[in-house]
Amino acid sequence: MRHGDVPAVADADPLLVGGSDPEGHAGGLADQLAARAEDVWCQAQPPNDPPHLSFSRLEAKITDVMGLYLHPPANAVVVCVDEKSQVQALERTQPILPMRPGIPERQTHDYARHGITCLFAALNTATGEVTDACYPRHRHQEFLKFLKKVAAAYPAQELHVVCDNYSTHKHAEVKAWLVKNPRITLHFTPTGYSWLNLVECFFSIITRQAIRRGSFTSVKQLVATIGTFIDDWNDHPRPFTWTKDAGEIISKINCAKTKTSGLTEH
Repeated sequence: MRHGDVPAVADADPLLVGGSDPEGHAGGLADQLAARAEDVWCQAQPPNDPPHLSFSRLEAKITDVMGLYLHPPANAVVVCVDEKSQVQALERTQPILPMRPGIPERQTHDYARHGITCLFAALNTATGEVTDACYPRHRHQEFLKFLKKVAAAYPAQELHVVCDNYSTHKHAEVKAWLVKNPRITLHFTPTGYSWLNLVECFFSIITRQAIRRGSFTSVKQLVATIGTFIDDWNDHPRPFTWTKDAGEIISKINCAKTKTSGLTEH
């Protein structure tokens, strides 16, 4: 194995898939996958970066984001932004059968594709309200356009935006616009840690309740369904409550790293 390679799960110790080690210690799969993601994140740093420096950056990013959730700045708005790319307009070949007593809703396995859209969403962590937009693509141009829409939704307020490390979020045009708008600050989750972004909870809900349960004859119909769902959501918004602080998350990562250190070369 070359330096920096991450072994496939199939070649790894059964600890990764079994949920406990041979001595009976509890070891959740989520913790161990998080450790593997952190390993990859560390390896993605410049080759001259000492491992402890890479991990300190990971800790700093986790602490930064958790601070916004648990102790948001006074008189400021915190939003979580992300893209749900390539949302497909799928038309089922037969009508979806509704639920009946003892029988779940059913749909055919085959479908016709009618195109895709990219859903951009910004979740207000305090109120649960969602600002959204659908674009055909998800380049830096679309991200900047959406960022301007979010800024307009919260005028004259200090705005903190949590997002992932997708390259479009760090494009030169985005950075130039942020310089001209100092009231807006981007906070990046570590690479491989998009689950720290609260908007992913909303994406899970809209996917299960609106997108996967629909049959769409066009992208226009899909976008309209997404818009209707979000309008209804905003009529009665429900904020998500984050309960784990940075120390607890980092402690679990360290614990999982200790268990999997023999599986990954640094």
